[in-house]
Amino acid sequence: MSTDILPVAGPANHLHPPSGGRWLVADYEHLPDDGPRYELMHGELRMTPAPNIGHQTAVVRIVHYFFTYIEEQGYGRVFTAPIDVELSFDTLVQPDLVVILNGGAAMITEQRIIGPPDLVVEVASPSTASYDRREKRDAYAAAGVREYWIADPASRTIELLTLDGSEYRSSHVYRGQAALPSTVIVGWDVATERLFG
Repeated sequence: MSTDILPVAGPANHLHPPSGGRWLVADYEHLPDDGPRYELMHGELRMTPAPNIGHQTAVVRIVHYFFTYIEEQGYGRVFTAPIDVELSFDTLVQPDLVVILNGGAAMITEQRIIGPPDLVVEVASPSTASYDRREKRDAYAAAGVREYWIADPASRTIELLTLDGSEYRSSHVYRGQAALPSTVIVGWDVATERLFG
């Protein structure tokens, strides 16, 4: 494939669905460990391409600050992909970063996180940007994820979405010296540009 043509997140058509035609979490558990990253979105099996260097750089830097603010202070747990997050019987995703605060709605098990995390971060890349901004955004809102950050290494920005009823509200996109006014991570004062290296 030409380097000018990039793969995108989409249906995993090379695997046949179960007899009912819809994938469930129980079916997902029996997928082969064949390399691709799979997710379930309302009964459809999706596959996402491998992340690029800019994506991974942002993930490492954000998790560093999350660990310092959340885990070291004893407020909760921080996880990075690949980690399965079961939002419903037919929706299971692998966010780039997941924050579970003490006393939150999500349950951490040996196999996966069950229920809505307090905060999810997706680091956008050309192959996943539309998926992150449509299907995943809607799934996170429907499940009750309180805060959703969409980090864009190309523009070095983060869009902060906060749950308002059953929908997300986006008031601003942050960059440079601006720190996101997170309602989940109390006292967050990290300049956005520091999250991109």
